[in-house]
Amino acid sequence: MKEQTQKYVEYFTGWERRLNGASHTPVHALRKAALQKFVSLGFPTTKDEEWRFTNVTPIAAGDFHPVLDSADHAAIEGDVSRQALPVADAVRLVFVDGHYVQGLSKVGHLPPGADIGSLAEAIAKDPEFIQRQLEGRSAFGENAFTALNTAFLIDGAFIRLPDGLEMKSPIHCLFLASGGKDPFLSTPRNLILVGRNASVSIVETYASTGRNIHWTNVLTEVRVGEGALVEHDRIQIESADAFHVGTVRILQERESKVTANSITLGGKLVRNDVTAVFGGDDAECTLNGLSVATGDQHVDNHTVIDHALPNCASHELYKSILDGRARGVFNGKIFVRKDAQKTDAKQTNKTLLLSDDATIDTKPQLEIFADDVKCTHGATVGQLDDEQVFYLRSRGIGEADARDLLTFAFATDIINRIHVEPLRAVLDTLLRARLRQGRVADEG
Repeated sequence: MKEQTQKYVEYFTGWERRLNGASHTPVHALRKAALQKFVSLGFPTTKDEEWRFTNVTPIAAGDFHPVLDSADHAAIEGDVSRQALPVADAVRLVFVDGHYVQGLSKVGHLPPGADIGSLAEAIAKDPEFIQRQLEGRSAFGENAFTALNTAFLIDGAFIRLPDGLEMKSPIHCLFLASGGKDPFLSTPRNLILVGRNASVSIVETYASTGRNIHWTNVLTEVRVGEGALVEHDRIQIESADAFHVGTVRILQERESKVTANSITLGGKLVRNDVTAVFGGDDAECTLNGLSVATGDQHVDNHTVIDHALPNCASHELYKSILDGRARGVFNGKIFVRKDAQKTDAKQTNKTLLLSDDATIDTKPQLEIFADDVKCTHGATVGQLDDEQVFYLRSRGIGEADARDLLTFAFATDIINRIHVEPLRAVLDTLLRARLRQGRVADEG
C-alpha cells in the first residue's frame, strides 16, 4: 500500500521545489498537511464500510501523473463550443485538465460585488482569505481522495456572490480532460460562496475530448447564506476510460434553499459523494440523482444529509438505469440530531435493471435522535413492466422502441427537476443517445 501513496509524495516534492516563494504561503501549508493525511489514510479498500461495494484498486494501482501546469489548449476550442451551455449571456468558466483557460472562458461584465473566475487567481490575490475558507472542520480529512485533492490544490472555480444578488443567467463551469498518451490526474477545487438572500444556478460539466485514460478527483464546496436560493447541477459525461471521484459539500444557513442535481452518464469507475449540512433552521435541501451505466461501468452514489437544527426539510430521489454488466451502488444517509425537532425528510432510491447481469447494492439509511419528526425512506429495484411494453407494442411501436420509451420516461423524472431549461434540453439529447448506445452495445 505504501508504494501507492509514495508516488504522489514524489510528484508533490518535485512540484514544491518549483514553487519558490509560493511554498511558504498559508495555502501551501494546508497542502502539506493534506499530503501527510493522505499518506496516513491510504487508499480505501473494500474492507472499509463506506467503500465495501467499490473497489478502487484500478485507481490506487495506476500511475496517474498530476497535471501541475497549464498548457496551450487552443486546439480544443471546438470541444468547448460543443459542451458550452446554450445560453447567450451565461458566465462560462473553462478548465482544461483542472487549469483555468481565460481565452476559452466568457465572464463579461459582472454585477458589483461579484467575483467569478479562477481559484488560482483568488489565491494569488488573497491567500489568507482563501485559506480561511478552505480549512474548515473537514478540510481534507474525510478520506484519501479529499486529502489528495487538497494536497494538489492548484485551481478550480471561485464564485463569490454578495448579499441580495440575483444572477438571472446560470454560471457554467466546464471541466475538460484534454487527453495524452500517459494516464493523468486533474484535481479541481471549486469554492462557491453565496451571500444572504442571493440566488444563482451553477452548472458543473465534466467531459473528455477523447478516449484517453484519466482520473478526475474534484472537490466542490458550496456555502449558502441566510435566505439564499441555489441550484447546483453536476453533469458527468467523461469517456468510458475515465475514472471520476467527485465530492460535493453543502453548508446551508437558515431559511436557505438548495437543489443539487447529479447526472452521471460517463466514466469507467465513478464515485459521487454529496454531503449537505443544515447550519441554520427553517432551511430546505433537495438532492436528485440519475446514473445511466452499461458494459462494465461502475457508479457509486453516496449521500449524507445532516439535520443538525430544527424545522428543516430534505427531499431526496436518486435513480439508476443499469444495462450490460454494469454495477451501481447507492448509500444514502439522513441524520436527524437530538435538537432537530420538526424535521421533515424523505429519501427514495429507484433502480431499473435492463439486463440479467446488471446489479445494484442499495442502502438507504435513517438515523433519528429526535422524537417530533416526519421521516421516510425506501428503495425499489425492478425491470421494465411487460404489460406496459405490450401496451405500447399493441399501438404499433416496435419492442426496442417501446423499451427505450419506457426507460426514457423513467429517467426524465429526474431531468425535469432541473430548472435551467437549456440544460434540460441538452440532457434530453444526451440521454436519448446514451440509452441508444447502451442498447446497441448490449445487443452486440
